[in-house]
Amino acid sequence: MASAPARKSGGPASRIVVVAVAVAAVAAAGTAYAVSQSPRSRQPATARQAAAAPSGPMLVTSITPATASTGVDGASPIAISFSDPVAAHSPRPQIQPSVPGTWRTEGYSMVFTPSVPFGQSTRVTVEIPGGRTGIRSAGGVALSAPMAAHFTTGRYPQLALAELLAEQGYLPMTFEVTTAGATSTASAQTSADPASSTPAGQAYSPPAGTFNWEPGYPSMLQSMWTPYSPNVILRGAVMAFESQHNMTVDGNVTNRLWNALFRAQQNGDRNQNGYTYAVADQRLPETLTIYHDGHVVLRSLTNTGIPVSPTVNGTFPVYERLRYQIMSGTNPDGSHYADPVSFVSYFNGGDAVHYFPRAGYGYQQSLGCVELPYPAAERAYPYLTYGSLVTVMG
Repeated sequence: MASAPARKSGGPASRIVVVAVAVAAVAAAGTAYAVSQSPRSRQPATARQAAAAPSGPMLVTSITPATASTGVDGASPIAISFSDPVAAHSPRPQIQPSVPGTWRTEGYSMVFTPSVPFGQSTRVTVEIPGGRTGIRSAGGVALSAPMAAHFTTGRYPQLALAELLAEQGYLPMTFEVTTAGATSTASAQTSADPASSTPAGQAYSPPAGTFNWEPGYPSMLQSMWTPYSPNVILRGAVMAFESQHNMTVDGNVTNRLWNALFRAQQNGDRNQNGYTYAVADQRLPETLTIYHDGHVVLRSLTNTGIPVSPTVNGTFPVYERLRYQIMSGTNPDGSHYADPVSFVSYFNGGDAVHYFPRAGYGYQQSLGCVELPYPAAERAYPYLTYGSLVTVMG
């Protein structure tokens, strides 16, 4: 009987024995390895993942800003995270109200970055498409179902209003941004985020900085100032802005006003009238002093209200101006008057700075108005523009 041919070393049987010995040795060392008997069964990890069946439906795992959140910065991005990587061709979520911006897909997330912020106190809705025509994973798995989320943006803080008005020249001070030991104007501030670098974006998070008073104004004006809460200086500045942008001069800080401020900031518009502050001092002899851009431009004798019809102390912005009118009303004795007056600037109810002929000036004679001789009234009128503050004291 012929003997079987001898096996060559290194054949399949010997390779199995060698592998088995190697595995045993490695196991004895405390390390585990996956070993295959045939090179043909080896595949790259990516191929194995692609061949694997999906484990379940695609889900939304988080949304930023969180749904139902309030006080949100309207310039911040919107990010949606999913349980699986997102296919690049997936349809984009819909956002209402719509603002310009860009979508990008980053692995498990879709991110919307606005180039124009959402307005203040705005309810924003994010609708995420699902089902057959909705968002899909890179492996072709559809988002299980459509869903929606919403959040509400915050209000612009008072500080933002003060900074914008100061930059545009409507306050008796300037504003400078503090940046790492240096200062720069707020309008020059830049950001990698397109929305936050716009005036509206900066309004949500006003930059840190300092307000620097222009010299030449009396200390009583500075005592009325704070950039963090409503005050008569800000109200007067708002009215001055309204008058120069063809808006109703009422001092109300509305969304329309904010949008006009943002446009003016982007366009580089500035106050064309300068800053005026007037003081009517009822101490004898009564005087009216007008400061403009930090300089005294007029000081004149004046008349204020008699005791039965006084000129009320306080600080008020000019809200109406008339070159000429017939001023009518009732005298303390019940009789009526209708007097021609000129260069009229109303600041508190029926009280106005204006010309009225008198034999003398410097003491109480009017029914509440601040009366001036003709030359002084003519000179005062161009300075007492809308929003200019008039302080009555003494």
